[in-house]
Amino acid sequence: MFAVISYPPIPIFEIGPLRMSLHGVFAGLGFLAGAYYGTLRYRDRGFDANLFQSVLTWALVGALLGARWLTLPAYWAENGFDPGELINIAGNYSILGGFAGGIGAGVWRANRLGLRLGPAVDVAAFGLAIGTVVGRIGDLAIVEHLGGPTRFVLGYGIRPGYDVAPQHDRLECVTATVGEFCGIYHHAALYDLLAAAVCFGFLYWLVFRSGARLRYGQLFAIWMIWYGIQRFLIDFTRLALDVGGDRTLGALTWSQWSALAAAVGGLALFLWMGRRNPVVTPDNDRAHGAAA
Repeated sequence: MFAVISYPPIPIFEIGPLRMSLHGVFAGLGFLAGAYYGTLRYRDRGFDANLFQSVLTWALVGALLGARWLTLPAYWAENGFDPGELINIAGNYSILGGFAGGIGAGVWRANRLGLRLGPAVDVAAFGLAIGTVVGRIGDLAIVEHLGGPTRFVLGYGIRPGYDVAPQHDRLECVTATVGEFCGIYHHAALYDLLAAAVCFGFLYWLVFRSGARLRYGQLFAIWMIWYGIQRFLIDFTRLALDVGGDRTLGALTWSQWSALAAAVGGLALFLWMGRRNPVVTPDNDRAHGAAA
């Protein structure tokens, strides 16, 4: 008997003519939860919530495109260049790509609206952390993004007859081979959820409890560093290609390279913002466009 996590996955289900997956449902709910909390923080500081909502609308479009497009370099490296994949919505999606696309589109829209970026991206850091927590619930529901074999207490045990996410079909079995399980694997999505929850708590502590004198944009940079390192480390559990692991570039997965770039970029941004921007204060918020 192994002390691990095990529960029946929730497969695709039908509501009328629609075929639904909790993976997509919670991805959408994650965006809404993050957008809602970010909007509250932005409004509470005296900024125009309607303009921020416009930024979020464009961020949603960018997130959908980025989530798909960031997976394409790995696909093309393995299968050859096919420009048709740019408009193929049936392929893989990446949460890191969603972040990159959403942030890029949001920054573009904010600039078009004449918003100062510092306050907007700082409140977005909270939303991105919350969105990750909520969004990963869908991955847990369908049991996606498993890693290599483990005996870790937070590992996931697949029992005979369980119908896990399609990428892990090869792990399913009829007869148990590891105790009462077909196998026990790293539950990478759970690790990501828990680490993102800790990240949110840390960001909250920094802003409301620590007394730290952060400069505009630095909170967002801290989120970039945190999540980049978080994903870089967690994805070591997903290097086992025999369980449907991610595509690799050298010794690391493509996601790890992307995460490492995010962490390094976040560090550079943190240092740059520290030299360029003023300290976050109510007076400086008003100078950045908040209501008096």
